[in-house]
Amino acid sequence: MNPTAIDFQIMWNRLIAVVEEQAATLVRTAFSTSVREAGDLSAGMFDRKCRMLAQAVTGTPGHVNAMAESVAHFEREIGPRNIFDGDVYITNDPWMGTGHLHDVTMVTPVFWNGGHIGFFACTAHVVDIGGRGFGPDAHEVFEEGLQIPICKFAERGSVDSLLLKMVRANVRTPNQTVGDMYSLAACNEAGARRLKEMLNEFEISDISDLADYIVEASRIATLDAISKVPDGTYRNRMRVDGYDRPVEMEIRIDVEGEELSADFSGTSGTSSLGVNVPEVYTRAYACYALKCAIAPDVPNNAGALAPFRITAPEGCILAAKRPAPVSIRHVLGHFIPDVVLGALYFALPGKVPAEGASALWNIQMSARAADPDSKLPAREILMFNSGGTGARPDSDGLSATAFPSGVSTMSVEATEQVGPITVWRKELRQDSGGAGEHRGGLGQIVEIEPRNGYEFWFNAMFDRVDNPARGRDGGEPGRAGVVELADGTKLRSKGRQLVKNGQRLRLSLPGGGGLGSPGNRDPAAINHDVDGEYISLEEAKRGYGFKP
Repeated sequence: MNPTAIDFQIMWNRLIAVVEEQAATLVRTAFSTSVREAGDLSAGMFDRKCRMLAQAVTGTPGHVNAMAESVAHFEREIGPRNIFDGDVYITNDPWMGTGHLHDVTMVTPVFWNGGHIGFFACTAHVVDIGGRGFGPDAHEVFEEGLQIPICKFAERGSVDSLLLKMVRANVRTPNQTVGDMYSLAACNEAGARRLKEMLNEFEISDISDLADYIVEASRIATLDAISKVPDGTYRNRMRVDGYDRPVEMEIRIDVEGEELSADFSGTSGTSSLGVNVPEVYTRAYACYALKCAIAPDVPNNAGALAPFRITAPEGCILAAKRPAPVSIRHVLGHFIPDVVLGALYFALPGKVPAEGASALWNIQMSARAADPDSKLPAREILMFNSGGTGARPDSDGLSATAFPSGVSTMSVEATEQVGPITVWRKELRQDSGGAGEHRGGLGQIVEIEPRNGYEFWFNAMFDRVDNPARGRDGGEPGRAGVVELADGTKLRSKGRQLVKNGQRLRLSLPGGGGLGSPGNRDPAAINHDVDGEYISLEEAKRGYGFKP
């Protein structure tokens, strides 16, 4: 058949459905709770030129937009002559994948009528990849776990058994980690199967014309959206906690007609600890923020991403080079949208929210028997938690919601099934959202205790403890986070620490900044917040001049 523009649009919509089923397969089959419960993954379809044509909504922008670059690395490293039907490729290289060793990326070539027509790719966070574990204390990437260079997980349908033996020998959770790898391969296989059904239905021999249509239509729509942004130079600077010292993140955005560039010159230099960010991850989240503010209705693909030019000077903490430690690159990476949106505020007033908690408060726990003579088995537990988002131009911020990552908070029940812990408390944190005409979203309070003769070491990777989310347009900052034991003993916000049997870890997550003067808040909204215990009566009186 000779497809028309209408046919292409129908097939484009079908591709989006295909990658959603691809992602759903990964969620259903994954071993790690970070994938099953939180959706910490990405899935997408690429053409023969390694251009991303469609991505699943399920997943994180950091994974998706970094994966959009990684497929080209796979094709180059494997070589076109070594790509066969039945192959599956793998890596967790932070600079050729999605930013740190815990993310395993799988790429599967698709063949149709005897010819190679494209790829399916997916990424998932595995709970353990060896080394020091998921945390910021390493000084080189070599300490952070097993590195898998781009190689073949399977060739012509036959899985590399030596690769799996090496993985099993280097991780604490061999069945879980290897199981996740098979889940990733199954995810791509599901996508390829559905794509072939579509090609057969529409009676087309390849996807090259469809790919060109998708990429060009998206590119033109994005350029048109950029042209509506007032020309000019827009800057922003934001300080976050870092690890050994505070980090200054700085951006300059230049807009001229259909051209937009963003540069992070002025940002702090590389850290000696694992909070560094590979540039691929910086580009991923910078593009996401620009797209959210400028072209939110354009589907995310290679054409939609191409017009945004993102650079960071080599040697800065947002363009870390090998062998810099990058294990918790998500912490600073999740602040990038706040930095970008803060600059765009001057170009697009009325469209940009206040700053939020932004970085996830992930906690990796290594549960061990408190008695060294006990034979209790060791367990690895990963839990995702989120603070509040910044207030929006027309509404309050969202409470305990992951932005910009978009992952779901993992349920208490699922987490307690994985390892010997009890979550005694998980509730919204009163008064944590910044006051404003629109209030910042609330953080939450989480209390965790080791049980049944266990203690646990945990890797703290928390931010917004010293530098809370700032308000905007007269709004107040959100409340800073706190890391402590339930008895009030203060703990560090980064690094490996011990919670003994009988102790409770208490995390008080940060809230989002407010937007607009608190004096302009609707009295009915203040009453609602007090009645719902989102804010205390004392805070209502202090922040809003409330008179009951």
